[in-house]
Amino acid sequence: MTAPPSSLPTLRLKPKADAKRLRHGHPWAWGDELVLDRRARAVPPGAVARLEDANRNPLGLGVATVGAKIAFRMLDRAAEAVIDEAWFGQRIGAALALRQKLFDAPFYRLIHAEGDGLPGLIVDRFGDTLVMQPNAIWLEDRLEIIARCLTEITGATTLIKNGMSRARAAEGLPEEMAVLAGTAPTAPIPVPMNGATYLADVMGGQKTGLFYDQRPNHAFAARLAKGAGVLDVFSHVGGFGLACLAHGATSALAVDASAAALDLARGGAEAMGAANRLDTKTGDAFQVMEGLGADGAAFDLVIADPPAFAPTKQALAQGLRAYERVARLAAPLVAPGGALILCSCSHAADLGKFRAACLRGIGRAGREPRLIHTGFAGPDHPQHPALSETGYLKALGFRLMP
Repeated sequence: MTAPPSSLPTLRLKPKADAKRLRHGHPWAWGDELVLDRRARAVPPGAVARLEDANRNPLGLGVATVGAKIAFRMLDRAAEAVIDEAWFGQRIGAALALRQKLFDAPFYRLIHAEGDGLPGLIVDRFGDTLVMQPNAIWLEDRLEIIARCLTEITGATTLIKNGMSRARAAEGLPEEMAVLAGTAPTAPIPVPMNGATYLADVMGGQKTGLFYDQRPNHAFAARLAKGAGVLDVFSHVGGFGLACLAHGATSALAVDASAAALDLARGGAEAMGAANRLDTKTGDAFQVMEGLGADGAAFDLVIADPPAFAPTKQALAQGLRAYERVARLAAPLVAPGGALILCSCSHAADLGKFRAACLRGIGRAGREPRLIHTGFAGPDHPQHPALSETGYLKALGFRLMP
């Protein structure tokens, strides 16, 4: 149980700090904005604390990590709030209510960190199974409460803790997988989405087992798929390729470095009766695209959805060069008048920078593009409007002129 607000530690902004930014909705205070006196430095990482402006007016209640670049993450604008089981229940219940309005089946991202007012917490739902990533100390200290709220509010019978993220390492938390409720699935879970069937390995797959964020971009690609030959590069478990097959693609080639992911893609294709239209190729995506280009291969629709090449600002220049290279290698594989979809999940590369890198690559390939789609993550990944980091996913669709 969290201590009453009157007994919580208090952090204070420096006189020159931008208190107005926090009052207007930004949820973070930077380390160099805080008065770091002896009492402030004694606040343990992950502690719930009150934040005041330089005149000691309350700004809200949040999580302190004094000394870090992000020293305070807002939890509640009401400085007298109590971060207890009822508080978690209200946040989780509100998140569930939104998803139930948006989706007719229980397959979605249930909790999206700051987007749902729960910094550091990710929860994906796979029917009666929830996979939780508690990526911050303050969550780890309240794991029992969160687990109880999640299962009671959603009615899910199985809750898995996936503690394998880089974010946990940054918080000094151990890597671990644990079953907090129910029994771990012994086989991948079938997930219906956009008319396709995906197989989610929630115990051994990448992250929680499936990427729900691309759902609307899969749907856009599927609208172009009827009668098309499709190339899905960096396909993971067949995200774009299976959606296209479900909507009439004559064939799809899924390319990924993970043989295990491609096994799941083939399993999904078999489950939806499309196994004879899916081919897979395990290997380095850049090398595979170079080889296909050398062979003169052409596809009506090419999609490239690579990992985050620019996960930080320090990696931005190198990441943009990688996105340009993807575009340069993918564009020649598009048949005249066909379509090319390029994606980025790097929050450090904003939409303008990513689009410019894609256009450079397409231009270097000698192709002439027309932009026909700009997409983002689905509504089960709500963005905090003050945090560009929560708007990480971009998808650009181009028609390449004949």
